[in-house]
Amino acid sequence: MKVRTLRLRMMLLFCTVVGVLLAASYLAFWGLLAHAVHNQLNRQLLETARPIISDMIAEPDAQDINRLDLPGEFFELLGRNGNVLQQSKNLTAPINLKGMNLAASQPAFGIATLADGQTVRLALIPFQQGSQPRLFAVAIPTFGTNRVLDNFGGVALLLWPLSLVLTAGISALYVGRSLAPIKELTRHAALMAKRVTNRQGFWTPLPVSSPHDELGRLAQTFNHLLQSVDSAVLQLRQFVTDASHELRTPLAVLHGETELLLSKPRRAEEYRQTLCVFDDEFKKLTRIVEGLFTLSMADAGQLHLVREPLYINEVLEEACALAASRARAKNISIVRDLNQELAWTGDEAFLHELFLIFLDNAIKYSPDGTRIRVTLGIRDGAIQTHFQDQGIGIAPEHLPFIFDRFYRASPSNSGEAQSGGLGLAIAHAIAIAQGGTIVCESIVGVGSTFTVTLPMTEPQKTALETVPKQKLILR
Repeated sequence: MKVRTLRLRMMLLFCTVVGVLLAASYLAFWGLLAHAVHNQLNRQLLETARPIISDMIAEPDAQDINRLDLPGEFFELLGRNGNVLQQSKNLTAPINLKGMNLAASQPAFGIATLADGQTVRLALIPFQQGSQPRLFAVAIPTFGTNRVLDNFGGVALLLWPLSLVLTAGISALYVGRSLAPIKELTRHAALMAKRVTNRQGFWTPLPVSSPHDELGRLAQTFNHLLQSVDSAVLQLRQFVTDASHELRTPLAVLHGETELLLSKPRRAEEYRQTLCVFDDEFKKLTRIVEGLFTLSMADAGQLHLVREPLYINEVLEEACALAASRARAKNISIVRDLNQELAWTGDEAFLHELFLIFLDNAIKYSPDGTRIRVTLGIRDGAIQTHFQDQGIGIAPEHLPFIFDRFYRASPSNSGEAQSGGLGLAIAHAIAIAQGGTIVCESIVGVGSTFTVTLPMTEPQKTALETVPKQKLILR
C-alpha cells in the first residue's frame, strides 16, 4: 500500500537508515572481534610452541612430544610430507589438518578437528631438526572463543530490534514535533481559504514557531505573500465596485435617452440633441476605459515610454494654453513662471498629459474668479513643477489616499479627494514611470499645491524601447 503521510515516510526512512547502519556496525564489530580473538589465539600458539621447538632442536633424538599430556593443548611432530613422527598422549588419532599447506616456509594458522570431532585452532610451524625439515603442529580448543563470538552475536541480534523500536519511538516523537508547525500552517491556510470571500479581508498572520529555522522563514514568506494577495484582492474588489459605479451613470443616461428617443417619432432637432448627449456619454465611457487600460499597463510594468530630448518649460506652456479656455469659462487666471529653459529626456505625450491632469483638477475645484499659479525650477538637483490653486482644499485625513483609483471621500469636507476619478492615479503612474514623484500640500478652504519632481538625469528603471506614442484621454 502506498504510504501517504509525510510523517510515516520520514519515520520509515529514518528507521531504515538507522537499521542498516546498526546492522553494518554490529557486523563490523563482530568481524573485528573475531579477528582480534584469532590473532590472540595465534600469538598464544606461537608462545606455547617456541620453547618446545627449542628443546627439539637442541636434542634431535629426544621423544619429548610423545610424553606431553597438557590439558587443552595438543601437539604433533610431522615430517615434511605430513607423516606423524610424534604426538602428545592426549591425542588418540592424528589431527585432521583439513588441507592446510604443508610446504609453507612461515607459520600457518587454521581450523582443524580432532578424532572426537572437537574443533581446534592449529598452528603449523616449520623448523629444522638437525638436517631434516620438520613441522610442529600445536592446537588448542576454540569452544571458549566461539562461545564469546556466539554470545556477542546473540546480544547483537537482541539489541538490533530493540534499537529499531527505540529509534522508531524517538523518530515518531521528533518528526511529530517537527511537523507540528506544518500542520498548524495547513490548518490556518485552510481557514483563510474559507474566508477568501470575506469583504473585510481573509488574511490573518500564520503562526511562526521559530523565526530562525526553515519552517519559520517559510511561514514568514507565506505571511508576506498572503498579505499581498489579500491587499490585491481588496483593491481589486474595491476597484471593480468603483469602476462599476462610474460606468453605471453614463450607461444609465444612454439607456434612458434611448428609451425616450424610441418612445415616439421625433423631430430632426430632437434627434440631434439626443445624439449630442450620446456623444458626451460615450466620451466619458472612453475616458474611463482608456484610463483603466493605462493603469493596468502601468501595474504590469508595460507602460513603455519614448525617450526623446525636450524642454519641460515648452511642454508645460502648451498644457497651460490648452487649459486656458476652460479657465476663462470660470474667470480663472493661470499665472505662469516658466522663464527658465530646462532640457530633459523623456516622453513628451505622457509629460503633457501629466501636466494637464493637475491643471484640469485645479480649474475644476477652484471657485470662479480665482487664480492658478504654475512655476518651474530646479531644487536639490531635481526639476520641480508646482501647481498652486485657490480651491476648496483637501482634508488631512484624505491626503494619503488621493492617488488611489476612484477614491471617494465625504463631500462635505473632502475637497478634491471626492472626485472619484482616475486622473490623479494616472498622474502618479506616469510620474513613477518617468522616475519622478508627486507631493500634495493642502489646506481646506485655502487651496492645494501639487509638486511634480523629476530627476535631472535619465531614469534608470524605466523601459527604453522606442514605441509609437500613446495619447491618453484622462478623466
